[in-house]
Amino acid sequence: MTVHHLNQLLLVCSLVLLVAVAAVRISSRSGLPSLLVYVGIGVVMGQDGVGGIHFNNAELTQVIGYASLVVILAEGGLGTRWKEIKPALPAASTLALVGVAVSVGVTAAGAHYLIGLEWRQALIIGAVVSSTDAAAVFSVLRKIPLPARVTGMLEAESGFNDAPVVILVVAFSAAGPVEHWYVLLGEIALELAIGAAIGLAVGWLGSWGLKHVALPASGLYPIAVVAIAVAAYAAGALAHGSGFLAVYLASMMLGNARLPHWPATRGFAEGLGWIAQIGMFVLLGLLVTPHELGDDIWPALVIGLVLTMVARPLSVVISLLPFRVPWQEQTLMSWAGLRGAVPIILATIPMVSGVDASRRIFNIVFGLVVAYTLIQGPTLPWLARRLRLGDGPEAADLGIESAPLELLRGHLLSVTIPEGSRMHGVEINELRLPAGSAVTLVVREGKSFVPLPTTVLRRGDELLVVATDPVREAAERRLRAVGRGGKLAGWLGTNGTATGPERGRNGVGTGP
Repeated sequence: MTVHHLNQLLLVCSLVLLVAVAAVRISSRSGLPSLLVYVGIGVVMGQDGVGGIHFNNAELTQVIGYASLVVILAEGGLGTRWKEIKPALPAASTLALVGVAVSVGVTAAGAHYLIGLEWRQALIIGAVVSSTDAAAVFSVLRKIPLPARVTGMLEAESGFNDAPVVILVVAFSAAGPVEHWYVLLGEIALELAIGAAIGLAVGWLGSWGLKHVALPASGLYPIAVVAIAVAAYAAGALAHGSGFLAVYLASMMLGNARLPHWPATRGFAEGLGWIAQIGMFVLLGLLVTPHELGDDIWPALVIGLVLTMVARPLSVVISLLPFRVPWQEQTLMSWAGLRGAVPIILATIPMVSGVDASRRIFNIVFGLVVAYTLIQGPTLPWLARRLRLGDGPEAADLGIESAPLELLRGHLLSVTIPEGSRMHGVEINELRLPAGSAVTLVVREGKSFVPLPTTVLRRGDELLVVATDPVREAAERRLRAVGRGGKLAGWLGTNGTATGPERGRNGVGTGP
């Protein structure tokens, strides 16, 4: 490659990134997950689009896809708050294991008996599409706060179910007969155990080291955190365990360890996550050949219908039987099983392994993901409202950002009062913030002032709240409680637990 060709490549990549960043605004307004926009960019650049780029390297796509998934899982783990998902872990783990098994069996049976695929091909498709994508779900639910249990189960399930699904797809795509089911279950259990042990060990060692080693520059901490997360994946994979589970658990431990310069680390990881998603989906769009999809659209719709209307609801009902989850939450979780990056990436495994009709498998999976994301994505907010699971606009959640004040052992919280917040009309002294925290500045209509105890807060105000390290979480909980329940929050039972996709990865409650 010459310098001229390199310059052309850099120009194309930068333009693609800028278009993809601008497209996020479009996807957020339309309610569609951004993955569809990124895939569309790749299709437009491909051989059937205006770009005319011919790309058919499935092996390279798989390698880049795996690397992207590692970064995406690391970013997701760093944004997962342990206190919020801890109550949902048993149910989420059952969904990730029992739910996957039910989904694979039902979907494979539908692909075999309704479409006429051979059992190996049917099992591969069933395994490939059994992994959910929390990023796709949260991208269309960011404006609808949900009960913490629902979001906790969806988030933890998406982080856990990648590991068993990858093992199943690799096993079904391997040459020779598929092993007995009990042998396969034993291998899955062993790989998950190895991956979990390595992930927890690497996460603990990494967080301990970063707390006790003073790096010379703050910009080195984000690099070190991401490097530790990637090392967890590599160590897990080399030990013949689940690298995906290892990186998710290690990242979750790092994300809950109160490391120095945490806001910078979260921002760095989030940026890497966006780049990974954009690059991966654009590459998948390049790999697909639209004129070859015609014959596989009908099978994709049929298999997707079985997955969406039978396999996913059945897996949710069976998995959640011991947990007595209300039917409204089960209904939403059944419909919220969006498929995103993982299924399309996993569909390249049989292509690389040389499985018969592997190109058709890829086309079916691609068509299924795109078609049912278009159907499920825009309807998820409507369904949440119909089931009365999303809080109405009168209880809109607050946006809180946290930055550390290193020398004071404190934090500066930036609070935005949105339209519909019940903090409107509340006086400063009625916030009843814990001792060690105070509202120091109010910005209203572009003008800032130091508030009095009797200052009445209004919609659209931005508050600067200083809180010492021991009371930061209590201050955040109290602010959210008032935002959701008004001045009587506490007596009416309203708490400040963050709900919905606003928390964690979307910038609410971030900080060490």
